Amino acid sequence: MTTQQISDAELAGQPAAYWTGVAYEALIAFTRARQAEKGYTQPQFWLLRNLSENDISPDGQGMTLSELREAMTSYIRAEDDLAAEAEVLVERGWLTRDAQDRLWLTEDGERARVDLARNAPAIRAALHEGIDDTDYVTTVKVLRQLVRNAGGTAA
Repeated sequence: MTTQQISDAELAGQPAAYWTGVAYEALIAFTRARQAEKGYTQPQFWLLRNLSENDISPDGQGMTLSELREAMTSYIRAEDDLAAEAEVLVERGWLTRDAQDRLWLTEDGERARVDLARNAPAIRAALHEGIDDTDYVTTVKVLRQLVRNAGGTAA
């Protein structure tokens, strides 16, 4: 495969939406493939994180699938089946379900969340290979400004 050289002037004229879309799909695919190699899915990890009082959950209380979908609305993908993913975690003993159909993180689930989180630095390192932190920060600042220019919120 050959890589076409594009001049800086040509790059400056390229549509940001195209490149952010290409980057998003590639980054998600890479991350999910690395997680699959370790035996879990990104939605499973998100479920554990959203139910852990030591992570995203503000109180460690159980949540229904509907509440979890709402909590994950900014990053869940259309193809993610939280019901099926949660069932896998229930079968593993990482989640339990109560009479009100709320999912709760078990002690084993909390240990698994901590173990799975240890994979994140290696994934990040692989994605950031050859990218100086200064360049990365500049890129994120530019993306945030593009979002603001488009009328969005860059929190």
